[in-house]
Amino acid sequence: MNGAALEFDAASLILLNAIMACMMFGVSLSLRVEDFKRIVKWPVAPMAGLFAQFILLPAVTCLATYLLRIDPELALGMSLVAACPGGSFSNVMTWLARGNVAMSISMTAVSSLAATVLTPFNFALYGWLNPYTRDYLVQISLEPGNILALVLLVLALPMIIGMLTGRRFPKLVSRSEKPLRVISLLVFLSFVAIAFSNNFDLFIDRFHSFFWLVVGHNLMALLVGYGVARLCRLADSDRRAVTLEVGIQNSGLGLIILFTFFPHAGGMLLITAFWGVWHLVSGLTLSQFWARRPLPPGDPALAQPSTVEQYS
Repeated sequence: MNGAALEFDAASLILLNAIMACMMFGVSLSLRVEDFKRIVKWPVAPMAGLFAQFILLPAVTCLATYLLRIDPELALGMSLVAACPGGSFSNVMTWLARGNVAMSISMTAVSSLAATVLTPFNFALYGWLNPYTRDYLVQISLEPGNILALVLLVLALPMIIGMLTGRRFPKLVSRSEKPLRVISLLVFLSFVAIAFSNNFDLFIDRFHSFFWLVVGHNLMALLVGYGVARLCRLADSDRRAVTLEVGIQNSGLGLIILFTFFPHAGGMLLITAFWGVWHLVSGLTLSQFWARRPLPPGDPALAQPSTVEQYS
């Protein structure tokens, strides 16, 4: 995969950063301090999800890429995706799946904040631990401090502004949150589609090398989330939320990191960009599967109609 580079310009990078910031802002409009307090009051389920998200998934990804001797560039792309926090669309998919939306929102908020430190840390750590990716990681001159600053800019800052805006203008939230989510998704997918179309020959040439890796990696993420939730004996709605939170990664953040610091790492870019499309397909498929299976009586999610209404 060495030498495969995607065509991408500075204007597109600014647009991608703006898209990610807007998506994070939109998600944060409905966030409240109570969402963070909820994790303190009922920590088992969200902590299980965060453990699967930031500790287990990156470690398992590193082990799998080592045992399978995956191409270093592709392996680093997988490690970067595994190091990213949960994607914002996991909240909508959790609602569709009849999962615990309140917990999903709380996990997204906390994981996005934790990602400011854990995303660059996990990417650097597991990229170095895998002997097949270590040399390549050194070649691309990784600077975790720069990645930290970027993540703060596109995740933490928009989240804080969104929370303050939502608290100050609650009527604005009720009118704008849903359209902002839909528009952000459509713009992001359009951006990925344009990126692929501008690099169509490379996409076709490398399709066989990254397609099944992304499919398998995403399935592994979903299984890690579900497995941890089941081992912790969480309620059905909590299992669904944790599974989707771990399986729906913020690949947009991964793309921003790559286009900013490693624009010539074509293999990493292909893995991350295709993740951005595939996890929506797998997540929506799984959520529709669960949507047809009602929750058992007494499940905690059945007592949260006010939280769910924001997605209807």
